[in-house]
Amino acid sequence: MRSKIDASKLELTETIVNIRRVAKTVKGGRNMRFSVTIVVGDGEGHVGIGLGKAQEIPEAVRKATEDAKKKLIYVPTVGTTVPHETLGIFGAGKVLIMPSAPGTGVIAGSSVRTVLEAAGIKDVRAKSLGSSNTGNMALATIEGLRNLTTIDEVAKRRGKTPEEILG
Repeated sequence: MRSKIDASKLELTETIVNIRRVAKTVKGGRNMRFSVTIVVGDGEGHVGIGLGKAQEIPEAVRKATEDAKKKLIYVPTVGTTVPHETLGIFGAGKVLIMPSAPGTGVIAGSSVRTVLEAAGIKDVRAKSLGSSNTGNMALATIEGLRNLTTIDEVAKRRGKTPEEILG
């Protein structure tokens, strides 16, 4: 289990993934609110995603940013890419994240690209397999990144050295 990350010590950049106007029908008509999805990251392996709802957009953005800072995770990298291929699933959204050679760049669509760039991953390929809902794709990407492990973590868990595992 990875330790909790203190967001106050990091220089985080915020990127809005999605702003939606949502309505709730009540006796007097419709109540309009805004739902905002934000990705925060420091470009050095820390990334988080948050959701905020309010009657005005700036308040929803503030709430989403707070939520994202609470949900920060650390993403292990090997050079400028991810250590291994992984599949992130959130609801009907599925995102396949694959390592790539240096110089490839971030080959991914919309919200997946935003999450990967916020995490500081420079060379990676990603494919959306399920839903095209931007929120679910971003959350599926976070799930995929959360499942990444390095060779050192695997070796420690098995009680071996990294050389024994690699062969």
